[in-house]
Amino acid sequence: MLDEIRDFYAFSAWANTRILDRVERLNQEQFLAAEGGESIRNTLAHTVGAQWLWLQRWLGNSPRQFWHAEEFPDVASLRQRWDEVERESNGYLARLQEEELAKPLSYVNMRGERWAYPLWQQLLHQVNHATQHRSEVALRLTELGQSPGDLDYLRYHDARGGTRVEE
Repeated sequence: MLDEIRDFYAFSAWANTRILDRVERLNQEQFLAAEGGESIRNTLAHTVGAQWLWLQRWLGNSPRQFWHAEEFPDVASLRQRWDEVERESNGYLARLQEEELAKPLSYVNMRGERWAYPLWQQLLHQVNHATQHRSEVALRLTELGQSPGDLDYLRYHDARGGTRVEE
């Protein structure tokens, strides 16, 4: 299962890059506009912040404070921090051993409650959570004329040289 989890994290990073590449084409007003909900900036700051939060939990820490979107005044600052989180996540996944996946890992959430789930569930939860928020941003980008294109898992594999079968 570890190879599959690493693959899903690579897919998630690929999809994040596609989103950020399109977000860079927006002007500051579009990046910060909160029409009908959260701004693109706030949604992406939450997404990368959640990835960092889960990584911290896996490393034995239980942060009690979440990042503030205002820490990212522009796309460049957001992308820089995201690159750091991706490197840290990749390092963690590279060191992870298969037998660790089934072990329950406990953490304290933001409300001070202790929870525990098998590590593999937490790892997949984080990627799935990112998918939800990427979808929200992809819709906003499409409305602004900057669609990131297909972000499907198999499209990721196609982009990496997937094999098309001819009839």
